[in-house]
Amino acid sequence: MAGAADSHAARNLERRETHHEADVVVVGAGIFGCAIAFALANQGRSVILLERWMHEPDRIVGELLQPGGVAALRKLGLEHCLENIDAIPCYGYHCLYRGEEISFAYPPVNSEGDVVVGAGKRTKESGEGMMNGHVKGAVRPEGRSFHHGRFIMQLRKACMAHPNISVFETEVTATIKGEHSDAVLGVQTRTKDPATGNKEPDCFFAQLTIIADGYASVFRKQLLGTTPVIRSKFYALELIDCPFPPANHGHVVIGDQSLALLYQIGTHETRALIDIPTNHPAASPANGGVRGYITNIVLPSLPPHVQPSVHAALADGKIPKSMPNSWLPSQKQTRHDGVILLGDAHNMRHPLTGGGMTVAFNDAVLLASLLAPAQIPSLAHHAAVRDAMAAFHWRRKSLTSIINVLAQALYSLFAADDWQLRALQRGCFRYFQRGWTDEPVAMLGGIMRRPGTLAYHFFSVAFLAIWLNILDVCGGGVMGVLRLPLALGQAVLILWKACVVFLPVFGTELR
Repeated sequence: MAGAADSHAARNLERRETHHEADVVVVGAGIFGCAIAFALANQGRSVILLERWMHEPDRIVGELLQPGGVAALRKLGLEHCLENIDAIPCYGYHCLYRGEEISFAYPPVNSEGDVVVGAGKRTKESGEGMMNGHVKGAVRPEGRSFHHGRFIMQLRKACMAHPNISVFETEVTATIKGEHSDAVLGVQTRTKDPATGNKEPDCFFAQLTIIADGYASVFRKQLLGTTPVIRSKFYALELIDCPFPPANHGHVVIGDQSLALLYQIGTHETRALIDIPTNHPAASPANGGVRGYITNIVLPSLPPHVQPSVHAALADGKIPKSMPNSWLPSQKQTRHDGVILLGDAHNMRHPLTGGGMTVAFNDAVLLASLLAPAQIPSLAHHAAVRDAMAAFHWRRKSLTSIINVLAQALYSLFAADDWQLRALQRGCFRYFQRGWTDEPVAMLGGIMRRPGTLAYHFFSVAFLAIWLNILDVCGGGVMGVLRLPLALGQAVLILWKACVVFLPVFGTELR
């Protein structure tokens, strides 16, 4: 039996290396591409993984992996890729809101992976078993933050070491279709000839082609017909030996007109991501451009002990590297036989909450289970793959709808540009101050899958914001009663704004 298995593996290797044929061709050796290639290879599938450029990437996003992503990475058998890259544990979030601050940790999970809510509170039901955040059999999960390129190289190293995967450095240019059907049979590429340095035409064939060519996908229009919505960009600074307690937390800094995200990505390095809305007047050339915006608007909102590191990072005089912050709702993929488009090419959300990689790894876990050989022996069975993709579209939403809606809704609140949004922004911070954080942070971390709970908490924030605004408008004393009609009118406007922020995105995610 062992000899037969070895012979089969040898034939598959020859097919991949010599004839460029496999069960699956994966385009893009990034986060999702590596994950799905490894997952399918673990099932015994023969996999070809194609990447345009195998050098270590230098990107400013994909550097914070939430606990739900770490758990998915463990299921994929790739958790070891977090080792030996100077990755930093992340235990929760620290929010600095116009000079006030609050920290909150990821809530503990029990042995089944379920979130234990209110573990830091004594209740009649909990007795002594839930004191100081300790619950019998429960542990607090952790995320990880790191240099994106180092992590990618670890994922690629794992794929290159897998006996069922062959990796090629080549530029994919088009899909290949059969003469008698529209089913995709593989891809055309251009591969560099080591002898001449010229790129020569090449082809790779498979029963199923999975394209994961990233946020700037060249295949998205062809396969999905969708375009990302971009409201802002993140501009990145790398701060050296920057003190920002509490350690091992993601830091969100909300100023009067600014939004910044900071988290440690190495022993000495901290990433600062500064959100600048598209065509913001304070970032115009007349006001000093991006550097002027950071210096004049963002810097004053940062703690004094952080500001020297920001000044040092700006000392080179260059415009910081940037990435567009995109929203791209997912689409059901049952129209094109032989090919599917996934990862950031398929679905994106604002990176404020660091949920992108968590979505990608959970998608890889789910898709691999739906395409498992026990379910679909041959991936050339297009009808079976279509059924699997229909199930994938709906089953992933228990997690991705939460992460996507949270990212878009929180961005609208944190980057508030009108008085209703500022009221909701304050309501959100006061909500957290009151200790109602376990479920929201669990959803943020990708460890709770209850979309209805997200709606409950969002509108609880909205009604708290309305109440706080009524108190402000009416104040104390007899005259406050006379201002009650104004307060009630503003309450309607705040609730309407909350609906405008939440319901369209929530509805889109549930389609």
